[in-house]
Amino acid sequence: MTIDSLLQSFQRFGVNLSLERIKNLLEILGNPQDKIPIIHVTGTNGKGSVCAYLSSILSTAGYKVGRYISPHLIDWTERISINGENIETATLENLLKDIESLIDPQQESPTQFEVITAAAWLYFAMEKVDIAVIEVGLGGRLDATNVCAQPLVTVITSISREHWQNLGPTVADIAGEKAGILKANCPAVIGQLPESARGVVRERIKLLNCPTVWVEAAEKIADNRAKYQGLEYPLSLAGDFQLTNSAIAIAVVNILRQQGWQISDEVVQEGMAKTRWLGRLQTVNWCQREILIDGAHNPAAAMGLRQYVDGLKAPKIIWVMGILSTKDHREIFQALLKKSDSLYLVPVPDHSSANPENLAELAASICPELSHLETCSDLFLGLKKALQESADSQIILCGSLYLVGYFLGSLFQGK
Repeated sequence: MTIDSLLQSFQRFGVNLSLERIKNLLEILGNPQDKIPIIHVTGTNGKGSVCAYLSSILSTAGYKVGRYISPHLIDWTERISINGENIETATLENLLKDIESLIDPQQESPTQFEVITAAAWLYFAMEKVDIAVIEVGLGGRLDATNVCAQPLVTVITSISREHWQNLGPTVADIAGEKAGILKANCPAVIGQLPESARGVVRERIKLLNCPTVWVEAAEKIADNRAKYQGLEYPLSLAGDFQLTNSAIAIAVVNILRQQGWQISDEVVQEGMAKTRWLGRLQTVNWCQREILIDGAHNPAAAMGLRQYVDGLKAPKIIWVMGILSTKDHREIFQALLKKSDSLYLVPVPDHSSANPENLAELAASICPELSHLETCSDLFLGLKKALQESADSQIILCGSLYLVGYFLGSLFQGK
């Protein structure tokens, strides 16, 4: 059986966000999460980058480092890795079979995310990792990853209005959910937050007596180089928002050092240089043209992407986009689109995609001075049409991580 078919019997989303199902499941498995020191990371944007930096730095320091992320771009095995090596397909399949055989059919069935999360805990415990970097799936308070009583460090990278359908209508509500990963007396590292979120998080920190580092962005000292708290280091991930993400990672490292972890400045620099993060401001070659791909799918990420694209100073910008129906389409377009840009809108395959025709109507109302606006029946048709525009234009594929993953998967399969 494939991983997809093994997970198919579980509901994709729970009827309600709850920790009861995952706790019951982990208890059956012997509570593997209690055997692993973890860094727990949440945030609207930046959490994947922070996890990538931390995993790279810690493995460079000689530790055996588990990393759990979501969603995956191409393959389920991406979600669970040790020292940058994804779990073997057969190993994950066997873990899922073992877990499925232990589930009580009389109990409410766990979700796909809860089952794959349980598999990650089990794998890391079996492999006896020294430390695991765990990325929250959704929110924090009721996320299936939020089952460790005392993480080494908890991290909130950023907070903006996304997944409000699940987490609450306001930024303050969302902040309350993300602050749910904070634990009593456990060190916290907090990125730059809007004031409405900052107040909520500050109250939670006070209540739980968390020693806290509030992180400001690192100083940019050259292209691809930064400085934070006196340490200069290379930045292998693109975009000015990495000045904050990298500073958060270093703040976490400093706390780990205080706890006795051996991580030199040279290791931090080497780990930063070696960090890779697929599908985020990544340049790929397709049909003999360089295409920039990025998973930006909310307004804050779209603003960061536009800032980066403007810095490229390309004579023409061509967007190829697909967006899920649940996203804030208006604000994403307001952040991205400018006069004389071209826009090709495509569906996101196998997910709840927004209708490209509806998106086109909205985009035209927001930026009527687009040089070209067209809907296409699939991603590759959109890309081929974009290629027909001027050769010196910059093509950007964005709007959904699932769309980026579909593109990369097809690329690796030689489509």
